[in-house]
Amino acid sequence: MSAVTSLEKSLDEIFVKKAPALPEGGKKFLVEYLPWLSLIIGVLSLWSAYAIWNWAHVANGYIDLANSLSAAYGGAAVASGTRLSVGIWLSVGVLVVEGLIYLAAFAPTRDRKKSGWDLLFYASLLNIAYGLVIMFTAYGGPSNFIGSVIGTAIGLYLLFQIRASYSAKAASKKVAK
Repeated sequence: MSAVTSLEKSLDEIFVKKAPALPEGGKKFLVEYLPWLSLIIGVLSLWSAYAIWNWAHVANGYIDLANSLSAAYGGAAVASGTRLSVGIWLSVGVLVVEGLIYLAAFAPTRDRKKSGWDLLFYASLLNIAYGLVIMFTAYGGPSNFIGSVIGTAIGLYLLFQIRASYSAKAASKKVAK
């Protein structure tokens, strides 16, 4: 955990102390709607994992059909292999874990607990891992990883800008309201 804590401190230096501050109205908006955004992103991540898994199965069905028709007419196999490669399974696995983390962050972020913020931080780090996994599949490439890094950097900037709202003091203020 010390590595994550060290990373968090380094990123705080970059996204809070060196980066321009988000206006207070923007911070309040993010804090207010972050739990719901987390819930939506969690559901979309799980749906994406299912869509990728389903797409691979449908593609395999079409490949099998094309190979069967080709064989029936005396031809060679049209395509070989399966679309359920290791990269697809890793992608589905990472998306499921990421989606579950986002869903788990809903209640703690709603209650302004640091544990909710931490879950979103971990999900952001996992997003970079997902970009790395996709980069080495037949369906991705370096541009996917670059997009993932850019998206994660924007997300981390926003997350670190509102980090002060997620602490024991912030949670007690919310309960007192």
